[in-house]
Amino acid sequence: MATALTLDAAARLLHDGGVIAYPTEAVWGLGCDPFNEAAVLRLLAIKQRDVSKGLILIAGGHAQLDGLLDWSTLPAERVAAIQASWPGPSTWIVPATTRVPRWITGAHAGVAVRVSAHPLVAALCGKFGGPLVSTSANRAGAPPAFRRAELDPELLGLLEGVSEGETGGLTSPTAIRDALTGAVLRA
Repeated sequence: MATALTLDAAARLLHDGGVIAYPTEAVWGLGCDPFNEAAVLRLLAIKQRDVSKGLILIAGGHAQLDGLLDWSTLPAERVAAIQASWPGPSTWIVPATTRVPRWITGAHAGVAVRVSAHPLVAALCGKFGGPLVSTSANRAGAPPAFRRAELDPELLGLLEGVSEGETGGLTSPTAIRDALTGAVLRA
């Protein structure tokens, strides 16, 4: 069983290449350092998810995404709409810069990003010092866990730890929208 983690311990594990579970706005997530290829590939193996699908980056503030998003490819009103939705449960696919690794974007030119209003997520990203991978803490195809008790014990056994806390209470995973058009890609 994965160890219950303090904020400091979680940040240390993330810096050391660990994969952890943590509560987000709606569901429990799996996270790791997005720039550590071995950690991301391990997370994908645990989740049984294909790298080509790409992953969400979650941040504690706008500045944590600096240099990762190519805002210049979007009209000013789209940038304003996206930034006005944060912090909050809005995930956007934004054109990525070359700083975003292929193991994050997958087969896509953009990267899915969210600036979270969830206090634990914001604190964890702050303590870690940047954005984290955020994907639901379940095997591909299995239902997401909305409560700690719903986390798969077998999956937990493969992690370095669990950041204790509660989800933000949303009843479905956060919507994902296209930054250029505003179209909803996942309701």
